[in-house]
Amino acid sequence: MEGVKSGPKYASLAGRIHPQLLKGLEQMDYTHMTPVQDKVLNLPNLTDDCLVQAKTGTGKTIAFLLPALHNLLTSKKRNPDKVAILVLAPTRELAQQIAQECDRLTSQCQPPIECSFAVGGSGRNQNLKKFLTKTPTVLVATPGRFNDYLSEEAVRQKLDQLTCVVLDEADRMLDAGFLPELIPIFAQLPPKKTGNWQGMCFSATMPAEIHKVLHHVLKPGYATISTLSENDTPTVDAIPQTAIPVGGIEEVIPMLHKVLSCERIDNPSLKAIIFSSTARHAALMYQIFGLTGGAGPGKLPVFQMHSRMSQPARTRTVEEFKATDRGLLFASDVVGRGMDFPEIDLVVQVGLPLDKEQYVHRVGRTGRAGKTGRATMILIPEEMKFVRNNPRFPIKTITFDHPKATAIPSQEIIKAALERVDDDAKNKAYVAFIGFTHALKRVYGLEPRGVVKLANDFAELAMGMDEPPILEASTVGKMGLKGVPGLRISGKAGVPRLEKRPNGRSQPAQRAEPQPAKRTDDGNAGPSNPPPGRQNKKPRWSRN
Repeated sequence: MEGVKSGPKYASLAGRIHPQLLKGLEQMDYTHMTPVQDKVLNLPNLTDDCLVQAKTGTGKTIAFLLPALHNLLTSKKRNPDKVAILVLAPTRELAQQIAQECDRLTSQCQPPIECSFAVGGSGRNQNLKKFLTKTPTVLVATPGRFNDYLSEEAVRQKLDQLTCVVLDEADRMLDAGFLPELIPIFAQLPPKKTGNWQGMCFSATMPAEIHKVLHHVLKPGYATISTLSENDTPTVDAIPQTAIPVGGIEEVIPMLHKVLSCERIDNPSLKAIIFSSTARHAALMYQIFGLTGGAGPGKLPVFQMHSRMSQPARTRTVEEFKATDRGLLFASDVVGRGMDFPEIDLVVQVGLPLDKEQYVHRVGRTGRAGKTGRATMILIPEEMKFVRNNPRFPIKTITFDHPKATAIPSQEIIKAALERVDDDAKNKAYVAFIGFTHALKRVYGLEPRGVVKLANDFAELAMGMDEPPILEASTVGKMGLKGVPGLRISGKAGVPRLEKRPNGRSQPAQRAEPQPAKRTDDGNAGPSNPPPGRQNKKPRWSRN
């Protein structure tokens, strides 16, 4: 990776790796191998199937592209009209990033090697037509869109001479969420037993469960490579990791503002990613901090990145946040895996990650390629169990005591911003908060009644709403919270009904359930967009 100046030089691979690829590495200013690249590129046979684990931010993309492309360039059976290399990735942004890295790596290849990518959120028919009329040698895709492509016979024919299949972020690609999409894919590819294609699985974490399904990609006797020692933490060792406990849900956003403001004082060019547990919460944070001018003195551009944005908006955000030298990116986990944003100083997690693997990937957005970085969490008492239950992570619980913190009126600033935030954004963040917290109620140590109380505190105390929003009865049913006291539920045919509140008073309910908003392309408030505020229109980043 760029910036890595330790380890063996790529030049030492002369005679082992195709010279055109080595020239491409020179053009990229990649001079030295990372440990994972060194181990993969020194396998006894570069065509071997392999399962590879390495810390995030250590150059796994080059580690699988180099052998796959080398084998292609040295093959006597190459068919220029067929796709030879297929890379599957869990998110659109990661797929696009891999495709861009492939284009850079093959920039010196003659004849040229064309790389195409197929991801959701973009025009299906137009992109499919382009794929079929051109002759891509490498295809990078997300499972959903690729499954859609495979319904076309012409696509299946272009894939009948594969030489390599790569699963990036293999732990997530093979979990229960993606497996239903992957099984039909492998059923339509040349069979692993007779297809004679190389399989590679790469990830930063390798839960034991994935070994049950690796036979779809790897043949028996595959090589296993890990750059982690048995007792090593899977996060990058150089990243200091802290947790900042707060007394209640109402203190989280003001604490975030205080932390970012103090960081901004110490580093005027602060570049940070702030992770939220849900897309709706990330969108809410984006609105709030867009109204506060980022954080600290002066203006700091804010960006958002989550699954509720249109694909063009997500693509634009990736490009702008990669290019900027400072700013705050409020994100869900669409950027939690594999995304390589340069020079990230700080990663902040507001609330819990879904699991310990997700924590690893979030922290891995900083300290990449040997650079420095830090990571912190802001946690309410119910969430501090994550720290206690994961002693393997070097998370130090601290009291935030920056010398200039007391002079920053974060509580008043956040309160004023919340008064200008769209009610629609608050309503949606509330619904998402209930769903996420209920899904992790065992982690929080809460019964359903406690989930509802915490969500209502989020609405009234953290977001400053007069009362929690009303939910559709069907939404409550889908969440598995039917009959749980404390929820405000609309009556039949959408007619509000009287709902008993915890204080015993009955009051007329006013419908607050947001209506579906049109999907649009305006997805960030970076340098080219003004910060969001209360508008007559629904927030342009929103969709259902």
